[in-house]
Amino acid sequence: MLEAVAEEGAIALFHTGQTGVGSGMRGEMGMRLKYSNPMHLDDVAVDFPDMKIVMAHPSFPWTEEGLSVALHKPNVFYDMSGWSPKYFPEIFIKYANSMLKKKMLFGSDWPAITPDRWLADFAEAPFKDGVRPLILKENAMRLLGVSES
Repeated sequence: MLEAVAEEGAIALFHTGQTGVGSGMRGEMGMRLKYSNPMHLDDVAVDFPDMKIVMAHPSFPWTEEGLSVALHKPNVFYDMSGWSPKYFPEIFIKYANSMLKKKMLFGSDWPAITPDRWLADFAEAPFKDGVRPLILKENAMRLLGVSES
């Protein structure tokens, strides 16, 4: 399947980190958290170096592993959806403000978190002014190959 994604030049999005699906339910709806450790995407990025990969969510409790993969692999980006920015780990914000500022992508995870709420919390979070437009628009445009007219 990944061969087909790479062949078409499509972007592959992978859920990373804890999920609310099945949380607290008996058997957790069969969800196994171990498969959402972003370190598994290191192999995918190596095997498909031209395929653009997006890690969805801040990858809790493996945030640092996700940051490592995104930093090491030029074809891996990080979507910030699924969590309110007010709950982002300090190291996640630190990397978003520096080494990964061109690889971080806006996402709200609607309907769980509305875009309005995410954006309001983002406005209050300690992101650098110069990084905010990258996260909210410019990085996605570059990833998608879209240019402003």
